[in-house]
Amino acid sequence: MDQFLNDLPKAELHLHLEGSLEPELMFALAERNGIALPYSAVDQLRQAYNFANLQEFLDLYYQGAAVLLTEQDFYDLTWAYVERCKAQNILHIEPFFDPQTHTDRGIPFATVISGISRALQQAETEYGISSGLIMCFLRHLSEDAAFETLQQAEPYLDQIIGIGLDSSEKGHPPAKFERVFAKVRNMGLLTVAHAGEEGPAQNVIDALDILKVDRIDHGVRAIDDPQLIKRLAEEKVALTVCPLSNTRLKVFDDMSQHNILQMLEQGVKVTVNSDDPAYFGGYLTENFIALEKGLGMTQEQAVELARNSFEYSFAKKERKEELFALLDRHCVAR
Repeated sequence: MDQFLNDLPKAELHLHLEGSLEPELMFALAERNGIALPYSAVDQLRQAYNFANLQEFLDLYYQGAAVLLTEQDFYDLTWAYVERCKAQNILHIEPFFDPQTHTDRGIPFATVISGISRALQQAETEYGISSGLIMCFLRHLSEDAAFETLQQAEPYLDQIIGIGLDSSEKGHPPAKFERVFAKVRNMGLLTVAHAGEEGPAQNVIDALDILKVDRIDHGVRAIDDPQLIKRLAEEKVALTVCPLSNTRLKVFDDMSQHNILQMLEQGVKVTVNSDDPAYFGGYLTENFIALEKGLGMTQEQAVELARNSFEYSFAKKERKEELFALLDRHCVAR
């Protein structure tokens, strides 16, 4: 089953590039850039990856991102993730990046996106991995700061497919960013938002009704509202669920408690993703394996989850048809 899940053609729709910064690369970049880390070794850093909640993780996440300074750093970060995708038969990716994490440190927006885009272009050329880059606003910062970031991004919108909203959900409801998301939609960009992870089901409703997003990131607390679950199923709103992240951040105490398959059986278009894999113990294949081990996920359910990842991606119609064909051939061959 592990091999089946690794070889299964799939897409990843919820991955923070800064969250794929493995300790080994963090130390290498720190050395290259003359930055002192508060850890003496990789193993010591990994031991810090025991989080009680989202905020504890975010504190370490932003600390780690400080080693990213040059275009080459952002290229190396992105290319390391691409190599993981190649090994796990991930054929389409829609990674997130957080420019404010870097521009607030004085790193030019151009430096960040140029390194990322160069790696994504190479991924398509060398490996045939298609992609769409999503720029996220940090919700713990102000809406005015988001407008400023959007202005910085305007010269590079040909390299960005959509806009997202991430960081601390508690105390920062979707309504805080209503005006900037309206502008983003008017600019023709697709939209997504983290909602219903640590926050309540109401945040999912507000992300749909106030921000009018095309897709919900996480969304697991939607299960608390039966009418919302019915709506998500009827309106075919996809949720980009991150199982290992949810257990590491104590949204669920154990994988056996996760509700992703329950939502799948209720008709919700859930997908599997790795979120911040360097910090949460696994990339996409490991998340699929965790669902098989913890919830008894079947091959049929795995295929349905993979199909959802293609169907509810932002890939063009022609690319989706290619991906569906590859998935169908894989299933027939098995």
